[in-house]
Amino acid sequence: MKLYGSFTSPFVRHVRIVLLETGLPCEFIETDQASSATKSPTKRVPFLEDGNIFLTDSNSIIKYLREKAGQSFCKTATEFDELCLVNTALEATTNLFFIKRDGVDINISPYLQRQAARIDSTLAEINKFTLAHAAPYTEMQLRLACYIGWCKFRKQVDFSKFPNLESFYSDALNYSHFQATQPPQN
Repeated sequence: MKLYGSFTSPFVRHVRIVLLETGLPCEFIETDQASSATKSPTKRVPFLEDGNIFLTDSNSIIKYLREKAGQSFCKTATEFDELCLVNTALEATTNLFFIKRDGVDINISPYLQRQAARIDSTLAEINKFTLAHAAPYTEMQLRLACYIGWCKFRKQVDFSKFPNLESFYSDALNYSHFQATQPPQN
């Protein structure tokens, strides 16, 4: 089995944590944007190859890995919806990050301003959740920890107005699999 991705991607980090949790053997192949553009129809990471299985979305990869290890993935529709809620904030934040990096002023576009508002309203909603203070974490909580870590790494969101999320993240920093998947700090 081969996982393609980057060490800084929060989507890839979540998959790497699941690999550690399941103990499944997998080769990690660091992949840049040019390579992912040629190897995956989505032109993004992560993607996974396992024999004749080729998966191109972190959620389907995590579902596959959990089931391969005899574990469950998002037992209820509510649990899956909470994961999707974090994905909404994460995708909007990463899109704005790359748009800003390309020199676009997001304040000149009503659509991009809605994306920024979507991030705030989604985080405000997640901030109301009851979150675990130690492992085991749900898929939503793992994704949330990866998202917050990425935001802090890339300096994208001020979490001071979300004290529950700050507290959750502080606790997640103690989880060995979360520590083991930290992006390089250079």
